[in-house]
Amino acid sequence: MPTKRFNERKKLGCMSVWLGGIFLKDEGGYEIILKSLAHYKKRLRSIGESPELKEAAAMFAPILQSQAQKRYPMVIGAIKKIEQMLQGTISPQLLEEELDTLEKALECHQSDIAKAQDTGREYFMKLLGDLQEAQKDSEPIKNALVKIKQYSD
Repeated sequence: MPTKRFNERKKLGCMSVWLGGIFLKDEGGYEIILKSLAHYKKRLRSIGESPELKEAAAMFAPILQSQAQKRYPMVIGAIKKIEQMLQGTISPQLLEEELDTLEKALECHQSDIAKAQDTGREYFMKLLGDLQEAQKDSEPIKNALVKIKQYSD
């Protein structure tokens, strides 16, 4: 099923192809994506312990927790699709439907690395595990964010 982005480009008269699938499968991008999805999954599950949630106005906490509960199954679905792609049972192009979830996972992982570095808060340190090891993910995350957003012209 074509995605919204594909349909928008089709209306503009060009048939762009999502290149992010090539990055995920042929360039090994799936490694940082899966790592970020695993991190995002942990983050969503522990949202109630987040210092940001505790500092937010009381009325926003239930909304954020509700959103986390809705996003969690999306993350599980994205992980399953990547595993299917790696097994060759689905095309990498089908992962374009998961682009929003992939971006959010990468951005969350990147943001939490920065927060751990800047604040040293136990919550972020616990989420990431070894901070020095997590810092090595910063460049691959930036690269993945650029690559998964690429389309042919």
